[in-house]
Amino acid sequence: MSLVFHDIHHAYGAREVLRGIDLAVAPGEIVCLLGASGCGKTTLLRLAAGLEPLQSGRIELGGQVIAEPGRDVPPEKRGVGFVFQDYALFPHLTVAENVAFGLRFAPKGERVWRVMDALARVGLESYQNAFPHMLSGGQQQRVALARALAPRPAVLLLDEAFASLDARLREQVRDDTLHVLQTSGIATLLVTHDSEEAMFMGDRIALMREGRVLQVGPPEALYFAPADRYVATFLGEVNRLPARVRSGMAETAIGGLPAAGLPDGAAAEVLVRPEGLRLGAAEARQAEVEACRLLGATTMVHLALPDGAGGLLHLHARLPPGGRLARGERVTVSLDPERAFVFPPEAS
Repeated sequence: MSLVFHDIHHAYGAREVLRGIDLAVAPGEIVCLLGASGCGKTTLLRLAAGLEPLQSGRIELGGQVIAEPGRDVPPEKRGVGFVFQDYALFPHLTVAENVAFGLRFAPKGERVWRVMDALARVGLESYQNAFPHMLSGGQQQRVALARALAPRPAVLLLDEAFASLDARLREQVRDDTLHVLQTSGIATLLVTHDSEEAMFMGDRIALMREGRVLQVGPPEALYFAPADRYVATFLGEVNRLPARVRSGMAETAIGGLPAAGLPDGAAAEVLVRPEGLRLGAAEARQAEVEACRLLGATTMVHLALPDGAGGLLHLHARLPPGGRLARGERVTVSLDPERAFVFPPEAS
């Protein structure tokens, strides 16, 4: 089933935390709500789950209204599964009993095989008699996921479900979870503040700021065609280059980009991703290597470049792993236009 938010507004006292949210999650789709702490993403999740009454707008599940002002379907009747950040497992219950908790109204015989089916989906059927304290953090997360999946919800909500795991375990658990979600066919809304996690998990990303959705689309759209400066910087590191518009081009110390909509002579700013800096291009301005570090899958090069006004620009270039550049070495630098974006200067 689809989950649809129509013009959602919500406030805590005088502080408005959601300001007109319109968003839809299609059946089988994974949508990531991405944003900094306090932007309203968890509040939207809690409204979908029925954990808070809706103040303004409308929420639909499968075409049926489940929340509007003065009318809220109880959480247990919504067909919504919820995985909390702290997993919320019962320490005195076994893994199987934790998973069965949401099935207490199902016939006993059906309950047993649905618990085992949910545990099999997350690869934990052999841990059915273990207690939560006997499991790793990743295993506890998978138990929480199994518990949410066991009632076969129409929609699954995950609130920072991987945040408490260490970096290496987080990668593995995210990968496992993605496979489970893709095979379940359930509409999923996942809250995260981690842009890499959103790009890894989401079919689409909805980037929020101060209670509003700034841009919605596939990860590629937000990364390669950001709607504004905030989107560009939130989705990954950027180098900032001052520019001046001449003959329709935003000219920087390392080249120009089309500057549609900006008048000639206007100041501008070019944001370019580290992988958007090309080293060694012909007829480009020279820069000096300050440092070169292998980061595993990529090499990060720190560069210093004259800015044309008597100062220096300090840039980061991300290259495929390979040859190492020495400190003090001179290289040529130019822009990849697919990974660089022109914006008016920030308001002071």
